[in-house]
Amino acid sequence: MCLDAEFSGGMRAVQSAENFQNKMAMEGVPGLLGTSVGFSLRIGQTLFSSASLLFMSLGVEFYSYSAFCYLVTTMGLMIPWSCTLAVLDGYSVVVKCPVRQPGILFIIAAGDWVLSVLTLAAACSTASVVDLLFQTSGSFCTPKCCSRYQLSAAMAFLTWFLSLASALLNLWLLPSS
Repeated sequence: MCLDAEFSGGMRAVQSAENFQNKMAMEGVPGLLGTSVGFSLRIGQTLFSSASLLFMSLGVEFYSYSAFCYLVTTMGLMIPWSCTLAVLDGYSVVVKCPVRQPGILFIIAAGDWVLSVLTLAAACSTASVVDLLFQTSGSFCTPKCCSRYQLSAAMAFLTWFLSLASALLNLWLLPSS
């Protein structure tokens, strides 16, 4: 009986040591929620999505194409999401207390994945419409306007790349919380 208690106590000590090592390994991963790299990813998402929205909105004819409207809507969702999470990351970095509550991490990981897929779809559809407009030899949009749309699509792809990185890192963090 005494041996069983000692054995189970020893197993608990080994399990708690493994949990501590896993937790320390996860805190050392750059790019996770509450780290300075995660903060940089969110700032990059905000800047690129704002640039994409700005380049698209400079041409007043963007509402003529549903793909362009879709990009504007998606970037309009991405900007407040990224700004809010950048503030959360910045606060976590300053206070040195990362967010590790499973419910909050699940919402953030799900939101990152949804917005990442939406951003990829918007960037691809915008790029294909811009390519189609370029191939019609400028009869539907001026070269200056089309180049702005092309820049907007490029910024949307950069936003998607940073969003995907955040989504993958937060998905990695989710099972450990």
